[in-house]
Amino acid sequence: MINNKKRYCLWFKGVSPSIYRNISEISQRLSGVAETRAKTQTEAVRAQADIPMLFSQIRQPDSFYLAVPEVSSQNRRYIPISFLSPEIIASNKLFLVPNATIYMFGVIESNVHMAWMRIVCGRLKSDYSYSPSVYNNFPWPSPTDEQKSQIEKTAQSILDARALYPDSSLADPYDPLTMPPELRKAHQANDRAVMQAYGMPIKETDEAACVAWLMRLYQEKIKERGCLK
Repeated sequence: MINNKKRYCLWFKGVSPSIYRNISEISQRLSGVAETRAKTQTEAVRAQADIPMLFSQIRQPDSFYLAVPEVSSQNRRYIPISFLSPEIIASNKLFLVPNATIYMFGVIESNVHMAWMRIVCGRLKSDYSYSPSVYNNFPWPSPTDEQKSQIEKTAQSILDARALYPDSSLADPYDPLTMPPELRKAHQANDRAVMQAYGMPIKETDEAACVAWLMRLYQEKIKERGCLK
């Protein structure tokens, strides 16, 4: 996704067998899948040898979704997160947020979420390795309607700034040395809007203070749920 490399897969969910049963190349591939699954040591996968036309795990949304790459360069200030349409099949290297809103995009693409990610996520060598625990434990803000509306506007500005460079992959504008001024400005405005929703009286570049604020908020949340005494 980040480098805009097109890959293809055979996706037969809901497709009539009459459409592909007599295509020899497809039949050979399905036979190979069935044989491989039958030989695996995992019982659940062996059971799926009977349905080689389907992915072993189907989590593909039926609506637009946010795609978060599992691995991203540590040189980037922001992980390039994107909206994808349901006909784009997500690989196991993407984490998905189905039915995501532009507000949600604005928050998780902000410097606040990125500061949290840099502390909580794992590493693949030195690159960021995102995981569900980063998202699931992230303390979201409680914005007013006006603050939420402002985040929606600044989040849309990020998408609009990206659209100015249709020939670029996400890797191009998110390189710190080649980030277009329009995109940088849009991100900075979104950062301010998200921080205001948290009530953070801190500078945008002060990640340590940002993380400390989020950790206090996280502790408050789990205390409310009875996880801490």
